[in-house]
Amino acid sequence: MNNNIVKSKQNILIINTGGTFNKIYNELNGNLDVEKNNIFIEDILSKAKITDISIAGIIYKDSLDINNTDRIKLTNYIKKSQYDKILIVHGTDTMNISAKFLELNITNKQIVLTGAMIPYSIDGIEATANLLMGYGYLLANHKNGIFISMHGMVKKHTKIKKNKKLGVFQCL
Repeated sequence: MNNNIVKSKQNILIINTGGTFNKIYNELNGNLDVEKNNIFIEDILSKAKITDISIAGIIYKDSLDINNTDRIKLTNYIKKSQYDKILIVHGTDTMNISAKFLELNITNKQIVLTGAMIPYSIDGIEATANLLMGYGYLLANHKNGIFISMHGMVKKHTKIKKNKKLGVFQCL
């Protein structure tokens, strides 16, 4: 796969903004750095035998560093996109803020945000489950809106929230 955008038969675009999902251990400084590529998403899709999908990486930040300038960039990218269904890989700490921002600015598309609390590079199970659940939801659902796919659930973004004390997403 590559970053060239070619419309898929399913009309789904994955946008990678980074987050913990995309982090990798930096042996030189001991930090977890956000990788500026889509290799983890490509790996999941390849293993799941999903070949007819497009991926675009546009921000590549930890979600704590995502600001309204980034959200405007994301919104404009989605608005200009020919895709009706968008799956966004986003950090979990500010996923709800970005979801609310998108809801205020986009009404004619179906958008699912997903991410991971554990980097794919460390343990790929959670990232894989969250991404594929969001993908499946987009294939099966035809209702416009902003949704979050985390920990076995896909809900309207106002009905699911990260419980920072427990480290899990829960229904409200």
